[in-house]
This record gives sequence, C-alpha cells and structure tokens, in this order.
Amino acid sequence: MTPRIEDYALIGDLQTAALVGRNGSVDWLCLPRFDSGACFAALLGTEENGHWRVAPKGAGPSDTCTRRAYVKDSLVLETYWETRTGTVKVIDFMPQRDKAPDLMRIVEGVSGTVDMSSVLRLRFDFGSVVPWVRKSHGHRVAVAGPDSVWLRSEPPVKTWGQQFSTCSSFTVAEGESVAFVLTWHPSHSPRPKLIDPHKALKHTLHDWAKWTDHCTYEGPYRDAVLRSLITLKALTYGPTGGIVAAPTTSLPEEIGGVRNWDYRFCWLRDATLTLGAMVSAGYLEEAEAWRDWLLRAVAGDPADLQIMYGLAGERRLPESELPWLAGYENSRPVRTGNAAVRQRQLDVYGEVIDALRLARVAGLDDKPHAWNLQLSLLGFLESTWREPDEGLWEIRGARRHFVHSKVMAWVAADRAVRSLEENPELPGDAERWRAMREAVHAEVCEKGYDPERNTFTQSYGSRELDASTLLIVRTGFLPPDDPRVIGTVDAVRAELGSDGLVRRYSTQGSSVDGLPGDEGAFLACSFWLVDALQRIGRPDQARELFEHLLELRNDVGLLAEEYGVAAGRQLGNFPQAFSHIGLVNSAVDLAGEDPAG
Repeated sequence: MTPRIEDYALIGDLQTAALVGRNGSVDWLCLPRFDSGACFAALLGTEENGHWRVAPKGAGPSDTCTRRAYVKDSLVLETYWETRTGTVKVIDFMPQRDKAPDLMRIVEGVSGTVDMSSVLRLRFDFGSVVPWVRKSHGHRVAVAGPDSVWLRSEPPVKTWGQQFSTCSSFTVAEGESVAFVLTWHPSHSPRPKLIDPHKALKHTLHDWAKWTDHCTYEGPYRDAVLRSLITLKALTYGPTGGIVAAPTTSLPEEIGGVRNWDYRFCWLRDATLTLGAMVSAGYLEEAEAWRDWLLRAVAGDPADLQIMYGLAGERRLPESELPWLAGYENSRPVRTGNAAVRQRQLDVYGEVIDALRLARVAGLDDKPHAWNLQLSLLGFLESTWREPDEGLWEIRGARRHFVHSKVMAWVAADRAVRSLEENPELPGDAERWRAMREAVHAEVCEKGYDPERNTFTQSYGSRELDASTLLIVRTGFLPPDDPRVIGTVDAVRAELGSDGLVRRYSTQGSSVDGLPGDEGAFLACSFWLVDALQRIGRPDQARELFEHLLELRNDVGLLAEEYGVAAGRQLGNFPQAFSHIGLVNSAVDLAGEDPAG
C-alpha cells in the first residue's frame, strides 16, 4: 500500500532533502542537490526504484511506527517503534555538509531488546540505474556512472546482498545503538572523510538550536510559525540562497491524473511573500540571501525575465518524462524539468520590484545596481502590461488578460513611485510611473470587474473567478473597506470554496488551463483568504479558518501544495514552500504586524 503524502517527514542538509515514511522507509532523495537525479525514487514508483527501510525485523511495508516527532525545533526526526520485546528509537538526519552529503540513521535501544533489519536499494537516475556494489574496508560501495555511495555502520553489523539490495540484521538492547551512514560523492573522486555520526548529531542539533534562537516572532501560533520557518530553511539551497518550491517532483494534484509537475526550482512568484515571511521573523540574513539570489537570477535583458530559475539561477530547465516510473498511485506522467519556464507571466515583474522595495524598507543593505535593474524591468513592463499572458498559475491554454497579472503591473508602478517618494536621492521619473499606475488601475477596474456580481474576475471578459484576486487587498490596489474588495472575497468563498478552503480556480467546464481532470483546494490560496478576511474586518472568521488550516498539517507540522477535501488527504508536491510561506504570513497578519510598512 502506497503511503499517503502526509505520511512522510522531511530531513535535509540545506542542499538537498529526503522524505522518510512512517514505515521507516526513505522513499525520496536526490543527490547531491535538490534538482539532481534521485537515488531513492520509490515515492514515484515501487521499492525496486530505490528506498532504504530501517524497521523492526518482520515489520511489513505497510506497518508503521508507534509515534514520531522532530527533536525540539530542529530537522532531526525521531521515530519510535514499540514491539512485543522492547522499544527502539530511529534518529534520522542529514548534517549540514562540509563537502559530501551524508544521510545518517541511528538506532537506539530504549527498553528491552529488538531485532532490527535494514534494506537498502540504491537506484540512481530516478530509479533507472542499478549500481555495482562491492565491499571495501568493511564498507559497502555502490557505483554507477558519475555516482558513488558508501554505506557503513558503527559498530559493524551483519550485511549481505539480496535481490540487488544490501540487507543488514542486528539487535539493539536498552542503552545500545547502531548507526548507519550513507555518503554520496562523485565516482571519480576519492572517498570523503569519515564523519562520526554521534558527533554529527550533536552538531546538527546545535546548528538548528542556534538558528531558531534568532526567531523574533512572538505572536500567536509561534510553534506552527517556527516549524514553517524551519521548513523554509530546509528548502533553501545554502550555497546560493535560492528556495525551491518543493523538494519533490510529480506528486499529483489529482490522484491518478496528469497534473504532475517538477517543483525543485525557484519561482519569482514567491519573492515578496517569502521575503516578508523572513523579515517578519527576524531572519534578515536569509532574506538578504534570497534577495541577492533574486538579483543574480533576473539580471540581463528584461524581456528575457523567466518565472522560475534553477538553484543557482540556471535558465534552462527542459521538461521530460520518465516512463519507467509508474507515478505516485499511478499518477502519470512523472516529469523532470518544467516547460512553464518558457511562459510569459507579467506578474513576476511586479513581484521582483515589490520584493526589492520590501528589502529596502526592511533595512537590508542596498545593492548599487538594484535600482537600475528595477527601472529597466519597469520600462519593459510599461510597454507590455497591456498584452495577455499565461498568468501566475502557468496555464497551458491560450494566453489571457489575467486580472492578477494586471494588478501586479500596478504594484510594479506603485512600488517605484513609493520608492522615489521614500528615497528622493534615487533617479527616476515619478510622474511617469504615477501615470502608468493610474492607467493600469483604471483598466483593471473597468475590464476586470463584474459589477453584476460585485467581484473581480479571473480575466477580462470572463465570468470565471480566481483566488489570486484575494491578493488585491494585500497589495494595496484597493482599500480593505472598498465594496469591490468585500464582494470579491465573498464571491471567491462562495464559488471556489470547499469546507472553508479555496481552490485556485474552477477546472470544471473551463478550458483555461488546457488540462484534463481536477485538483484539490490550494493551501496558499486558503491562507490568502485568511489574510483577506482579517483585513476586511472579519478577524473571527480569519482565525477560525487559520486554525482549520493548522489542523490539516501532518503529525510533524508539514503541508503539501493542496488538500483533497473529499478524500481528506494532502495532494501535490511536498512539503510546499508556498503553503508554509502562507502560514507564516497569515500568522503575522493575525498578530497585526506588516513587514512592508
């Protein structure tokens, strides 16, 4: 039986991440980076596509642990197994790496004695390549093409090969421990220096304690906010500061459907909301790293601005399918890369300009070229904002005049005007951008608003609604008490709502996204509804919805992209940065704080 998406927990080393199931199996791990090929891909196929399970001997694949939790405010996972003969604890973590990535699994005896087993199936290149495994100095070494993995245990345990896997059997009694260390390195390089797993555990806990101590957020729901911040930190590619949307690819928005995308990249649409979440919690260093990644990624011809980039700002993210993988619960195709990178989404210009102003307001050290870059982006947007685009949801249908894209063009002009007003020494033509701001505002109110239903629509001339219009009040496009804002909030709740949650848009009877099938409620949009309710003066409704959303987190506080209301389960790539950004920002709103000023 395939574990549910919410059955997984996340561990990582700030360069990649693994998903560990409640059954003790690591079913997803890309090495050495988030966007590398997976050496454990059972998540999107079967155990034969790679996994590593450590569990009591005799436990079947569907047997799950007794309980699990992260150690305090860290990314170190403790999983407890209570058996007839005793209790064990499995500690899973990835220390922040020096050079090579390490996945460590320490089995500790809590009471009695427990017979344990470890089954490791390494399959490189997303489960398609079976490596050659040999022994070397008491270690197991797996090599195939560019990849090499070393497995060792301390103390050494009985290990043998079976059905193209590496199996281990051992017994732990109270107070005893067995530690496994799996280390990746390029196959042409020497074996990395061995790391003591117990010292690595202490250092990892210390690193997380030191990081979480910097959190300045003391408002309501602090535990949930801190767990989301830890998750966002875990999704950060440390060397560059870029934040991946999720560490997975192709987890479905509809079970058995085709809406399966690769999210192991960095989206500009997240820029302002991400920066706001970090600033509001006092993580200015992370905010600055994200801002600097943003500046590097978007540098160049403004006409070539992309909606997403690779971890270091790479531009080419070609999409392909992996036919040898059956897909999560037979949801095909499994994709790598993302063809949406070629789309035109005019809202990203507003996202970038808004984020850079927010960075300035937050007191981050300004970059000399940042303002000139913004002027260049705004100059291009001035000549193109009237054109149709694919919108922030990356539709694969025809281009349209999406209201959210136009609103974000207004944001770009508005933030430029405000920046010039706040910093008179900056060069620029404030009157020019005021004129653009007024023109965009007038057109959106005329063409993107349905007076009959008192709501903004998804696109010009359409009767369809879109949850992105909930952001109108956050952006300042209209004041919170404007009847059109209130009407839009009520219309979105009524037409796109389900059990209080919100879908992005209707997929029924609409060809807007060019795809068959359906999808779940979008969790980030549901947090936007919390924000909108709070701002239009309905704090009790906002808090009630926020607490409902908190209940949808799994047992270790993680959220996927979507939630299937009918099935009562999480959907989409996991964990999703956008969902956790929404959680943090909603908590900040409920606390009455606004990092943008």
